[in-house]
Amino acid sequence: MKNKIIILAVILTIMACNSSVNSKSTDSDKQEILNTEKEFADYVKKEGIAAGFNKYAAPDAVINRKGIFLKGREKINEFYEQTRSKKDRLEWEAEFADVAASGDLAYTYGNYTYTAYDSSGKQTEYKGVFHTVWKKQKDGSWRFVYD
Repeated sequence: MKNKIIILAVILTIMACNSSVNSKSTDSDKQEILNTEKEFADYVKKEGIAAGFNKYAAPDAVINRKGIFLKGREKINEFYEQTRSKKDRLEWEAEFADVAASGDLAYTYGNYTYTAYDSSGKQTEYKGVFHTVWKKQKDGSWRFVYD
C-alpha cells in the first residue's frame, strides 16, 4: 500500500509540474501569435493587402467575404488582386489572443479599419471586427487558416 501511495504522489507531482510548464508555454505562445498578427498588419501597410494575405495565409487557408468562402492561398490572392485597389488601406490590431494547450492552434480578434478608394479617388472608410484562426506550420511559423 505504501508503494502505491508513493507512486501516486510521484505521478501527481509530475502532473503538477507539467501544468505549470503548459501555462508558461501558453503565455509565450500567446505573445508569439500577437507578434505574428502585428507583423501581418505591418506587412499589409507596407506591401499591400494582396501581398500580406498571400504571405500570411496557410496553403489551405479559407476566407469568408460577403458570405462566399474562398479556399486556398491562390484563390485568396486572386480575390484581393481583383477586388482591391493598390491604394486601399487595411489596418487592424488584435485585442485578444488565445492558444490551444497543444500550442498548434490559436485565434485572435480585434477591430479593423478598411479604407477603399474608387476610380475618382474618393475614399470610403469601413470599420468592423475581425476574427482570425491561426495554425502553427511544420516550420514553426504561424499562418492563418481562417479569416
